[in-house]
Amino acid sequence: MVDSKSPGGPPMAAAARGWAWLRRNALPIYAGFAVAYMLVPIVVIAVFSFGDTPRDKLTFGLNDGFTLEYWRTAFSIPELNDALFTSLRLAALSTAISTAIGTLMAIALVRHRFRGRRAANLLIVIPMATPEVVIGASLLSMFIYSSFALGFSTLLIAHVMFSISFVVVVVRSRLIGFDRNLEEAAADLGATPLATFRTVTLPLLAPGIVAAALLAFALSIDDFVISNFSSGTTVTFPLYVYGVSLRGIPVQVNALATMLFAVTVIAISLVLIQQRRAERMAAVRPEAIRPEAAAARAT
Repeated sequence: MVDSKSPGGPPMAAAARGWAWLRRNALPIYAGFAVAYMLVPIVVIAVFSFGDTPRDKLTFGLNDGFTLEYWRTAFSIPELNDALFTSLRLAALSTAISTAIGTLMAIALVRHRFRGRRAANLLIVIPMATPEVVIGASLLSMFIYSSFALGFSTLLIAHVMFSISFVVVVVRSRLIGFDRNLEEAAADLGATPLATFRTVTLPLLAPGIVAAALLAFALSIDDFVISNFSSGTTVTFPLYVYGVSLRGIPVQVNALATMLFAVTVIAISLVLIQQRRAERMAAVRPEAIRPEAAAARAT
């Protein structure tokens, strides 16, 4: 046993404490580096949006200067505005359609038994695992074979197609952990199936549905590969950025991208608040409600 008064005692004890601290905090440190790695490109884009940078290069430094000009003129390029509006409209429509269809599909897959249910669960995952270039080429072949004119309609069909799988997976995970006793308690209190779905099921599923909708929106608004095959002459925001990258990306693109990221952060914060509210609602146990229902029936 090493004496703490010996020369090697304190350094060895400090090293042991250091290794113990590292073992305890290794996972948070790793997670912090992973999050920083993912956020660095976003931070760089936000910094570039304030830089007085020439269009033919992507640099930023103190010598380039700091300006708010590109934020004041973020919507000064008509072509960029049209592309952004097209992407927002496309993302909104595809999100609404895919969320409605995907939610109903998730409810059917979790709560109902029917022939082909296992095959349907497998088929739902296939679009998520298929490379986008394969999906895009297949959709293009289908549209050409069907003599379907490429444009906004084909973009909408394509975006709804690849968004449904993500919606089903997210909503289904929420349904699997759903406590059916809450619905039974509502039925005991005299609620109709429609009222039970509106007042119990839907509020508890709302965080999962909103999260699925946000995921579908994000996938749609930044999709490039599938949109490149199905767009025709329609230009979305990612297609516009790719097109102008050959001659220099306008700094206004960085400002608009930063705005979109800020809106996404706000939306995620609202989802987290809704999730906490749903967890508090789910903490109410049916056992505390059923005696009241029995007393009401007795009177």
